[in-house]
Amino acid sequence: MAELDMKLKLFIDTEAKKVLFAEAGKDIVDYLFYLLSLPVGTVVRLLKEKGVVGCLADLYESFENLDQTFIKSGKDKDFLISPRALFNPAEIPLLLSDLKSRKVYMCSGLCNGKMSYVPNTFCNDCKKYANIEIPDVAAHVAWRTKNAGRGFVKGVVTYIVMDNLEVKPMSANTFITLLNKLGVKEPDDLEGRVVELGVDEGLQLLKASMESKTVLTSVFLGNTGA
Repeated sequence: MAELDMKLKLFIDTEAKKVLFAEAGKDIVDYLFYLLSLPVGTVVRLLKEKGVVGCLADLYESFENLDQTFIKSGKDKDFLISPRALFNPAEIPLLLSDLKSRKVYMCSGLCNGKMSYVPNTFCNDCKKYANIEIPDVAAHVAWRTKNAGRGFVKGVVTYIVMDNLEVKPMSANTFITLLNKLGVKEPDDLEGRVVELGVDEGLQLLKASMESKTVLTSVFLGNTGA
C-alpha cells in the first residue's frame, strides 16, 4: 500500500464513473515525466509480476535465460536487462520496490547522489564512474529525501493531470477553461477524492499508461477504457 506520503486529488464524474482530471504536486509530475526516460528493458523488468502487454515479457525472459556462451565476447547481458543509466533516487520514489531488491552503485564523484544498478556506469556530469556499492538501507533513506531542487518541474506550482496523463500548470483561468471544455457547470458537480500513491500505485500507473487512454480512471476507479 501507499507509504511515501504522495497524494493526488481526483475530480470524478460520479455518473460516468470516470476521473476527469486530478490536482498534483511536483512529486507526482516528476514521476510521470521520469517514465519517459525509462529504457524498455527497465519497464519490462518492473512490470513482469503485473503482466506486460504483448510479447515483450517473453522476449525479455528469453534473453535473461539465454546462456552466456551465446553472448558475444565483451557484451554484458545486464546492458539490456538492467540498462546503464544513472538516476537520482530522490526523484523517483514510486519505483522504490525495484531499488530495494537490487544492488545499487553510487557515483564516485558523489554527483548529486546519482546512482546506477550497473557497476562502473560512466557519469557524464563529473566524468567518473558509479562504483561505490551502497546498502539497501542507505538507498531507502535516499528515496525519502525531499529536495525541491531536483526533478523536472518547479515545486511552487500546482499541476493538472488529465485522465490520459496530459500535464498542464494549474491557474484560475486554466481551471475554468478546463471545466467548460469538459461540460462541467459547477465544480461541486464533481466528487473530489484525495488518494495516496505508493509503490503499487506507481507501478499500476506505469502499466496502465501502456494500455489505456484513461489511466487515472483505470487505476483508481478500476474501470478500463480504450
